[in-house]
Amino acid sequence: MTVRPRLRHTRRALLALAAATTLAAAGLLAGGGTPSRAATQEPCDIYASAGTPCVAAHSTTRALYAAYNGALYQVKRASDSATTNIFPLATGGYANAATQDSFCANTYCSITEIYDQSGNGNNLTDAPAGGAASGPDILANAAAAPTTAGGHKVYGVFISPGMGYRDDSTKNIATGNASEGEYAVFDGSHYNNGCCFDYGNAETNNDDDGNGTMEAINFGNETTWGYGTGSGPWIMADLENGLFSGVNAGYNSNDPTTNYRFTTAMITGGANVWAIYGGNAQSGSLATDYSGARPSGYTTMKKQGAIILGIGGDNSDSSAGTFYEGVLTTGYPSSSTEAAVQSNIVSVGYANYSLSGNPFTSGAKVSLKATTPCCTSDYLTADYPSGDEVGADAVTSSSSTTLKEDATWIVRPGLANSNCISFETNNGSGDYIRHSGFQLHLQANDGSTLFANDATFCPRTGNSGSNYSFMSYNYSYKYVRHYNYIGYVASDGGSNTWDASSLWYEDTTWATATALS
Repeated sequence: MTVRPRLRHTRRALLALAAATTLAAAGLLAGGGTPSRAATQEPCDIYASAGTPCVAAHSTTRALYAAYNGALYQVKRASDSATTNIFPLATGGYANAATQDSFCANTYCSITEIYDQSGNGNNLTDAPAGGAASGPDILANAAAAPTTAGGHKVYGVFISPGMGYRDDSTKNIATGNASEGEYAVFDGSHYNNGCCFDYGNAETNNDDDGNGTMEAINFGNETTWGYGTGSGPWIMADLENGLFSGVNAGYNSNDPTTNYRFTTAMITGGANVWAIYGGNAQSGSLATDYSGARPSGYTTMKKQGAIILGIGGDNSDSSAGTFYEGVLTTGYPSSSTEAAVQSNIVSVGYANYSLSGNPFTSGAKVSLKATTPCCTSDYLTADYPSGDEVGADAVTSSSSTTLKEDATWIVRPGLANSNCISFETNNGSGDYIRHSGFQLHLQANDGSTLFANDATFCPRTGNSGSNYSFMSYNYSYKYVRHYNYIGYVASDGGSNTWDASSLWYEDTTWATATALS
């Protein structure tokens, strides 16, 4: 191939506004996305009827009480720091994602608060510093985890390393050796081996206070403290100073790998007794992965009653995962109660969200065209073979075959997560786009976990309101951006020059074009 210089141009700014249309829908849907009347009982109604009421209930996707019509969560815009609350479409219903889409058009939004629906005020906000990590933690990208529930578009909470939520001043959460129940619905394909993707009861001082001072659901494939069969992820309990998959420290053969796309995970804990339940949140019943005595050293618990999401009790924040809904109860829910809750979760009809006209199917060839007014003849292009830089270059019908090849990408299943994608070059080298130091490069896959994470991007609706943007899998608050004709993964505002807010939403939005080669 012919060595060529990278073309550079003069940037010029032009601001544009876009708005999303507002959805108007009401009621709950059951199973396969078919409209239905509102349910008479949601999970917290079921727990209350069984005498083990919810004392905290969190969800960005739906109401967890049939009578709940308050705010589900709050989002904040990067452009002006304004906030708005996201409510259900109807009492007892699904989140109104259209409110978020309209409010966050042309900018980046983070989830600043997840409201407690139980009435106890146990709201989750930015986790402060703790014994294992400085803080406060990064807030989750509000648009990172689109999905559908009951046929409605909703958003989950996508946690990347460094992110986390907490409430250290709670009301009515179980403490000491008191009994409690916990459940969560997670994305079973989004996990890592970092410590610790937890949801549940933790220390109130953000530190490791010893065995039994916390009791939270853990989801991941960390094996240092405990693990089950297969390669993970596993549903385990974080009891502090140990992740437990059963009565033994370390390996327990009855705890299976559980990686349903939508996974129900449950922990119940009482006086020297506890259980793990897991299942498919889209169908079927729960499996009892463990039920019996507590591990040695944990027979008398010392729970403190804080609530965490996405981190460990001491703010260990190197984990990854996606949360859709979850609760904490008082008392020890029976297996029949948990089965009824699982049936309710299945009735929600959680399903993948598909981008309109999604062109990013495995094996497809695409070229990605810049949408910033200065640069609409520019494409995401590799500087091969003169270097490994990826940026934006002008490509026309009269351009060389080499340049056209370097501006054409083969869509592959995401190297780190097949629900996202990776871009292999069409120039024959077999190399992939990956970010390193937040700059885009074209490099050979070395088989490492780091490379897989760096080379995985999640297509999302364009940050300008149309076309497409590509979220970094391991830095979910950053998107593929061209800046001064060099490619980066960039946040909307930040310490790097390429994080500049000016033209961010345009620079991070790409139009698909017929493959140039």
